[in-house]
Amino acid sequence: MTRQQDADGDSDALPYLQCVPYARQVSGIGIYGDALTWWDQAAGRYARGRQPRVGAVMSFRPYGGMELGHVAAVSRIIDSRTVLLRHANWSPINGRRGQIEKDVRAVDVSPENDWSEVRVWYAPIADLGTTRWPVNGFIYNEKPRKNERLTVLASAGAAAPARVPLMARAEPARGAPGRSAPGRSEGGIGADFLKGIVSESRAAQTPASRRPARQNLATSAPRTAPARTTSTRLAGSDSDPIGRIIAARMR
Repeated sequence: MTRQQDADGDSDALPYLQCVPYARQVSGIGIYGDALTWWDQAAGRYARGRQPRVGAVMSFRPYGGMELGHVAAVSRIIDSRTVLLRHANWSPINGRRGQIEKDVRAVDVSPENDWSEVRVWYAPIADLGTTRWPVNGFIYNEKPRKNERLTVLASAGAAAPARVPLMARAEPARGAPGRSAPGRSEGGIGADFLKGIVSESRAAQTPASRRPARQNLATSAPRTAPARTTSTRLAGSDSDPIGRIIAARMR
């Protein structure tokens, strides 16, 4: 069957009532599009859960020939495993599709009683159908709780790859990938950086003949004749005692 869309964006715009517009009408939940998209569309907009409530929408997953999923409104809770539903286009009645069924039984058959699998009343056999239909959960006509919003945001952020700060990346030495250069530690200091250092104990044990000759700077430097100074006689030094002292020091 070729998919078409009506004005509300629901596929298979056929001349009979679909489950989506009816569920939207009776529940007041303003989600549009095929039934299989309702669960994801509700994330962050409506509260969702695993327990039935009156007025909540049961979201069916696509399964078998039900390629577009299904949605049905809970009209009454009987017990922990039984509810009554209001939905459209489930059972063909009098040979016609798109019929509305009110207060028909749905039973939870999941092992954990978490409403992940249900059997639903099927009019042609006047009993529960034999198929165990997989269920996403229930969509409630109320805003999501704060922790549910945070969970949605966290799951959306996890899809993007985490960015690693450049400073946190170790730059491998050129050569073999992921290995340090031979003789060089990861910190960048060569393994032979102490090679030329001799300890004091080894220096003391070295024979005098093997020690390098010390150069006597005083004897090896060429001698130069001292510069001659010319004594300067200050005028009036004979009669000036301070002048005589200065003149004596300049000789």
